[in-house]
Amino acid sequence: MERVADYIALEDRYGARNYHPLDVVLTRGEGVWVYDVEGNRYLDCLSAYSAVNHGHCHPRLAAVMEAQARRLTLTSRAFRNDKLGVFYATLCRLTGYPMALPMNTGAEAVETAIKAARKWGALVKKIERDQAEIIVCAGNFHGRTTTIVGFSSEPRYREGFGPFAPGFVTVPFGDAAALEAAVTPRTAAFLFEPIQGEAGVIVPPEGYLRAARALCSARNVLLMADEIQTGLGRTGRLFACDHENVKPDVCIVGKALAGGFYPVSAVLASEEVLGVFRPGEHGSTFGGNPLGAAVAVEALRVMVEEDFPGRAAELGAYFRTRLAAMASPHVKAVRGKGLLIGVELRPEAGGARRFCEALERRGVLCKEARADVIRFAPPLVVTRAEIDWALGPIAEALAMA
Repeated sequence: MERVADYIALEDRYGARNYHPLDVVLTRGEGVWVYDVEGNRYLDCLSAYSAVNHGHCHPRLAAVMEAQARRLTLTSRAFRNDKLGVFYATLCRLTGYPMALPMNTGAEAVETAIKAARKWGALVKKIERDQAEIIVCAGNFHGRTTTIVGFSSEPRYREGFGPFAPGFVTVPFGDAAALEAAVTPRTAAFLFEPIQGEAGVIVPPEGYLRAARALCSARNVLLMADEIQTGLGRTGRLFACDHENVKPDVCIVGKALAGGFYPVSAVLASEEVLGVFRPGEHGSTFGGNPLGAAVAVEALRVMVEEDFPGRAAELGAYFRTRLAAMASPHVKAVRGKGLLIGVELRPEAGGARRFCEALERRGVLCKEARADVIRFAPPLVVTRAEIDWALGPIAEALAMA
């Protein structure tokens, strides 16, 4: 353990302590498997919070990234490059949205959507200047900028970081009546996650998304879905909103958009919404760079050709069924869609962290979502045999006293 301890000591000595990772030190990965510095193998059941849907170091993505890195990596948006237009066309044709605005991280994309909604509210809906409101959900997790944590309902995300930006109204997640009651003439948008991952893989009641779509259409409010973790096949459809045949006005994507090789995110919407931006009003030096664009195009092609949504639907149903059948006194509920699965533990189980640590010792890597939920979200290239292998250590861990 000396070598592992040295790596951990180096991080702890020089790094800010804004994370509480499991004490495994990874050095390489291939497909669903990752390896630590001592050669131990683990099945990755987190996928970097859905960023690694393609598995680790997918050979097609690696080849494209290497080739593009040797050709051209960054131009800024001061100049055009030969990869951005192809990225736009690939993403828009696949998703059915007419326009995209690229950024880097998910939080940047959410901030972009917020700015677009506010400006749309002023220019199109004619809300009084600087009075536009956006409705959000309790339990949300949209990122960690000061604007976003300002409308979080989680105290530890907010404490000490104020003052916060006004203009946000919070309603309970999954409550269509509360959403309707919150809409006023100043409401520009409703921002939501179709499944709340960080809150514990919370799936809303059937019909909630359809009700939100109908309400927003009737009241001239933008329906804005944060599909950063749930999109691009993770839940068994291209987007989680597709489970209710709902198309948001604004769709926010990221994480798996470049297969874990590069930070690429985007806001998808109509020209009416994204057309509110004029040159100089919004941007990013790295957003739309040729390296990220090239990798993202290949990542989208791989997702389609390898049928990630279909794989997630089939294997996710199998995984959830097997988890639900485990006779563990600690498990209260198993929920999720596709390969985004939450195992909620009973209060007396002692919290999810100790089970994640026990699973690490048994060769399965996952992470707690909130204090009492274990999140299982393996790469979408996982096989049934690999899930079967993981079920053994999971059963052992859930049988602990």
